[in-house]
Amino acid sequence: MGNLGWMEIVLIALIVLLLFGGKRIPELMRNLGKGIRSFKDGVRNIEEDNSEKEENTKKE
Repeated sequence: MGNLGWMEIVLIALIVLLLFGGKRIPELMRNLGKGIRSFKDGVRNIEEDNSEKEENTKKE
């Protein structure tokens, strides 16, 4: 697959605007940002838990 050109991006943006309307798009983007932030926090917590387990294993 090739890269998207500017015409394809404009076409996709217009379709999204028609489907959701101008008022819903900021709300959708805000929710997407919250979801990404929550995912990153979850990954960070898993990494911290794993590093704590490794430290405890090394002490024993």
